[in-house]
Amino acid sequence: MQALYDIPAPAKLNLFLHITGRRADGYHLLQSAFMLIDWCDTLHFEIRNDGAVTREDLSWALPADDLCVRAAKALQLASACSKGVHIGIRKSVPAQAGMGGGSSDAASTLLALNRLWGLKLSLQELMSIGLALGADVPFFLSGGHAWVEGIGEKITRLQLPAAQFVVVKPEAGLDTKLIFSDPSLKRDSLPATIAGFAANELTFGQNDLQAVAQKLCPGVKQALLWLASQGLDGRMTGSGSAVFAQLRQAVDLDSAPGAMQVRLCSSLDVHPLSGWADSNGLSVVSIS
Repeated sequence: MQALYDIPAPAKLNLFLHITGRRADGYHLLQSAFMLIDWCDTLHFEIRNDGAVTREDLSWALPADDLCVRAAKALQLASACSKGVHIGIRKSVPAQAGMGGGSSDAASTLLALNRLWGLKLSLQELMSIGLALGADVPFFLSGGHAWVEGIGEKITRLQLPAAQFVVVKPEAGLDTKLIFSDPSLKRDSLPATIAGFAANELTFGQNDLQAVAQKLCPGVKQALLWLASQGLDGRMTGSGSAVFAQLRQAVDLDSAPGAMQVRLCSSLDVHPLSGWADSNGLSVVSIS
């Protein structure tokens, strides 16, 4: 095997996101339910025999040391692999949206290169590498929807009912660090349970980051108001500027104001690369 082409890296929605505390090292403790959706980046991988890691941007330009490059180099280091790779990235998931685009790219890179380089690392080994790259990377490695706690390292797979969403990305993005450093951020939500979430999973809780995000980025409030004008109850996903609402009736997508990206998305049953690494028995909770 010398190459892998058209490898998907799906985005996610945070159905809710609560901050339950903060560790002594400054990391925030979170609870969230992550749902995979069919808005995807596409990656291509070709083996290099000189050990170099190179990248080609097939849509918009990315930072030189983006998460895909960092993931490849971290995997090389962890496995003492002498092989290299040329990575082609066709971005579709918007940046600074809270949809996990960069983290998903990194996870798909780890899974693809684990196979392409013949490393046979377990999913738990890949998750350890992924957590050092970003808090959302282990989720994208886990294989499906998930209940996520801690700083992103405590993951319980969820089987959730299929759903469709209207996802709206304002023109402006949001810097995660600005939100989490804001002194007005709510950091004391009471711990939730999977059983409590299961009672009404698509309307459970809130996104504790949303109030600060609306203050920092007026486009977030504008997008939520547009969803409300369509009869939809929206909320923010993650720590970026994108918002979403479950699709319950016809929506006039052309009426969205300004330069907003509006897309109809469906949930995925599982991650497209599920099973590409030994899962070592990750627990799965079914919610119907």
